[in-house]
Amino acid sequence: MNKSSKDKALTPETFKNLKITKPQTNSVGFKSVVTAISQVSKYMNPVDTFKLALKMNQKGGFDCPGCAWPDPDDERSSLGEFCENGIKAIAEEAQNKTIGPDFFTKYSVDELANWSDFEIGKSGRLAEPMFLAEGATHYQPISWDDAFKKVGQHLNDLNHPDEAVFYTSGRTTNEAAFLYQLFVREFGTANLPDCSNMCHEASGSALSETLGIGKGSVTLDDLYKAEVVMVIGQNPGTNHPRMLTALEKCKKNGGKIIAVNPLPEAGLIKFTNPQNPVKLLLGGTQIADVFVPITINGDVAFFKAILLKLLEKEDTLGNVFDKAFITEFTQGYDSFITDLKQYNFDECLKASGVSLEIFNDVFDLILNNNKIIICWAMGLTQHENAVDNIREIVNLLLLKGSIGKEGAGTCPVRGHSNVQGDRTVGIWESAPQAFLDKIENKYGFKPTTKHGYSVIDAIKAMYEKKAKVFFGLGGNFISAVPDTRYSDQGLANCNLTVHVSTKLNRSHLVTGKEALILPCLGRSEKDYQKTGVQVQSVENSMGIVSSTKGVLEPCSKDLLSEVAVVCGIANATLKERSKINWLEYKDDYKLVRDDIAEVVDGFDDFNKRLKQPSGFYLPNGARVRQFKTKTGKANFSSNKLPDWELKEEELIMMTIRSHDQFNTTIYGLDDRYRGVFNERRIVFMNREDMKARNLQEQQVVNLKSEYKGVIREAYNFKIVGYDIPRNCCATYFPETNVLVPLDSFAHTAKTPASKSVIITVEANQ
Repeated sequence: MNKSSKDKALTPETFKNLKITKPQTNSVGFKSVVTAISQVSKYMNPVDTFKLALKMNQKGGFDCPGCAWPDPDDERSSLGEFCENGIKAIAEEAQNKTIGPDFFTKYSVDELANWSDFEIGKSGRLAEPMFLAEGATHYQPISWDDAFKKVGQHLNDLNHPDEAVFYTSGRTTNEAAFLYQLFVREFGTANLPDCSNMCHEASGSALSETLGIGKGSVTLDDLYKAEVVMVIGQNPGTNHPRMLTALEKCKKNGGKIIAVNPLPEAGLIKFTNPQNPVKLLLGGTQIADVFVPITINGDVAFFKAILLKLLEKEDTLGNVFDKAFITEFTQGYDSFITDLKQYNFDECLKASGVSLEIFNDVFDLILNNNKIIICWAMGLTQHENAVDNIREIVNLLLLKGSIGKEGAGTCPVRGHSNVQGDRTVGIWESAPQAFLDKIENKYGFKPTTKHGYSVIDAIKAMYEKKAKVFFGLGGNFISAVPDTRYSDQGLANCNLTVHVSTKLNRSHLVTGKEALILPCLGRSEKDYQKTGVQVQSVENSMGIVSSTKGVLEPCSKDLLSEVAVVCGIANATLKERSKINWLEYKDDYKLVRDDIAEVVDGFDDFNKRLKQPSGFYLPNGARVRQFKTKTGKANFSSNKLPDWELKEEELIMMTIRSHDQFNTTIYGLDDRYRGVFNERRIVFMNREDMKARNLQEQQVVNLKSEYKGVIREAYNFKIVGYDIPRNCCATYFPETNVLVPLDSFAHTAKTPASKSVIITVEANQ
């Protein structure tokens, strides 16, 4: 079925050739090695592959453009400090094919929109700037100077700076991100939505309120020394496989792993370390000591059940809670206990969907250990009550005194490689006043104190024609956001849409009246400027800032770095009214870091400290029991059970990634660990739910969601029977983002509720 011109944001509704096998119970190993070799041999030059393998995630090398999992502080593997999906990310970024004017002359925007996301991404690296004129069907080449002038003209023609939206992807380096937010603030707005808004904003909100810092509190070394690690709403075997090595070390040191997730995931069942010949021969390490098949969004109920049993034991036995820690370092304990006592254990356990037998296995581990780390990802953060999920985790850790000591703490696992760093250096629509004051003192202009648009707000503003220019620094905006058709119309309402990208993606096909694609260097490529090849920096999930320096020659002479793009646009837009000499920064990134050192806390002597082989840790109050909250202490909180219920035919749906996917980038069509091959338009269902609805394996169905009277539909999906709790189902994104309501999001954080969408499944007639 061909999409209409209004549906270019949607993936094609056609099927490939679905093949289903038994889900795997062992991860990585030989198959992972073979898959990695297959990827690089298919898409990359062998010489480039060798260069990258030696330098990827190594000291003095370049940071993987994939996930934000930290590198070891000490020695790193000489066999390669990367994983299968890291290799896939590099094969995507450093692919040996480029596309330019001939490609865009051959294919119209409408033709490209009928390609799958996999085909679009593998079409090649973007080689030069391209422009789509109003009413045109094909992109045409444009010079960098003319592109900068066009952006500047559109921005200066706005009635107010707030009519522009400046989005940021997590792959952007600290240097580029700092300059980007600086330009946006000098331009006069704080409209700085970024990918944090769609993934871990709920973590930041909850942790800032309870512990005084919106980041995790642990290091890799803590994971090795933990007595218990809970991994919740997270699939590390696919999304950050190097985490499995840390969990394996924890197990070797006697630690226990609890996996809490609606789906059993191969990476948390068993891990075969490909760098250990003995493990390859013997079949790997069992990871999870207990698997908890929780119902979707049953997390608060599950934790309340644990908290209630802990309270019962404390009242009868004593010495269960760390009273000394609670007295010295926390606030709100009494009111928290009073609220907790209002809940009933049996009702909470039932709401969680967890059996009493499995609950008891988990409870015994929590009761008898105090060095506890809780790790989580978007399985907890993409719900309307996502902030409550995280706060309830903190409640448990506070009761056990498992914050700010060795082997214990919070561990939100970030997705993209510098999404945390971007926020640290100022990509924030609601930056604190102290940061804005430093900007004013340093540069002599007064940034607006008005909070800008988050992603949800930005989409609504574009839809309502309150925002007229969209600028995206990296990312694939349309495939990342909820409510695809609504968001599509929002972008179409703009006068200009601009995307800074390494390769083609679907967002380039969903345009305003005019559109620009500005091609930039990849993380793996050398960044030549007047002062030589530049070094940049990133921050990982555990607050370590390290250097990144490309090793390959640029794939095209017409690429610019993100820093150079930002400086060029700032110069063309602000001109003589700017108080900043923008063009100096692009010649020498050390100047950018000097400024960051003055403006951003924790970056003192930035240029000097960045030369440290392993990078440096940023300050983290929660790690040392200095809680920078309003009370000056760690805060207990009271959280309600989620208030929703299903009608007879309804299911609760969560969106997930396949194994051949990272965020919106599709590396291939196989979900190897789950036993699904050559297809993405599927819905995982419990077989009893299928039977109750007279639905069959691989039957073609349509999916429908209704939220506050608005019906959203997604067509042509095949059913795959799976081991998932009753009344739950799972689908891949971005294919089902169309079902996610724009106005269903986490309270206080506005993270889209992509993990708890109520749907019905209807046979395709």
